[in-house]
Amino acid sequence: MLNISPTILTEEISKLIRSLLNRKALKLDSIPNKVLKVATLVIAKDLAEVTSYYFTSGIILKSFKKFITVVLYKEGKKDYSLLGSYRLITLKNILVKVLEKHVVNIISKAAEEHRLLL
Repeated sequence: MLNISPTILTEEISKLIRSLLNRKALKLDSIPNKVLKVATLVIAKDLAEVTSYYFTSGIILKSFKKFITVVLYKEGKKDYSLLGSYRLITLKNILVKVLEKHVVNIISKAAEEHRLLL
């Protein structure tokens, strides 16, 4: 049985936000990663509390469920009738990206501790 805490620490959310790449496309909320990184100094504690609340209660905001998928063609392909000639880019709310990283870290840590990926 896995014992996973729904609480996310302020330091952890700050670290996750700092790991975001600066030069990425704007997400649905139009907040550039660079701006979020600067704002983290002010909002990290509140963001950690709100995030922990959502994990504990199981609530998922409607805005977190929305995304846009953009289809881009890969340059230099000979046959654009093939699916491999295209690339999908998903634009999500930036906070969803941060929360996804947190969940991935939890799952990765649990998989390593319980040797699930041998």
